[in-house]
Amino acid sequence: MHLPQMPRTNIRWLWLSAFVIVADQASKLALVSTLKSFQVMPLVPHLNLVHMQNTGAAFSMFDRAPAAVFILLCAVVCVAILTWLRRHPHGQTLTAAAFTLILGGALGNAVDRAMRGYVVDFMDFYVGHWHFAAFNLADSAITLGAGLLVLEMLLDWRRARRSGAGENGGEG
Repeated sequence: MHLPQMPRTNIRWLWLSAFVIVADQASKLALVSTLKSFQVMPLVPHLNLVHMQNTGAAFSMFDRAPAAVFILLCAVVCVAILTWLRRHPHGQTLTAAAFTLILGGALGNAVDRAMRGYVVDFMDFYVGHWHFAAFNLADSAITLGAGLLVLEMLLDWRRARRSGAGENGGEG
């Protein structure tokens, strides 16, 4: 029996968003059930688990803004990403993966804001007395997605330069 093959579209990358959301929420649930607010648990040199409550955006910016502002911003980002995935149904694998990582991270943090009024952050990297801002898996997915978008732009720029050099007889 021959089963029809589903068309390969960028929408298929939504599994990555779902994975990010589930992993993010599971890690936060485990942390909240293990550590009290602001409690620190050393893991390895330069890495602690810490139970932080972030009412702001990245690096706690805009910490006085209501959670609804961030949820609305997340909704706008999600609509934009889903629209892109729908309008670009084929290829552009790196961009599709990047956008779905960002989508999953944004939704993971939006779930926190909707349920708690703040985002649970728990990874604390430090060197000596300097500590990087605490973050979570959703933040990591957003950062990785943004990095993949930058990589894709650099690759596009390189491809454009190479194709321009070929059209100009090797000059460029």
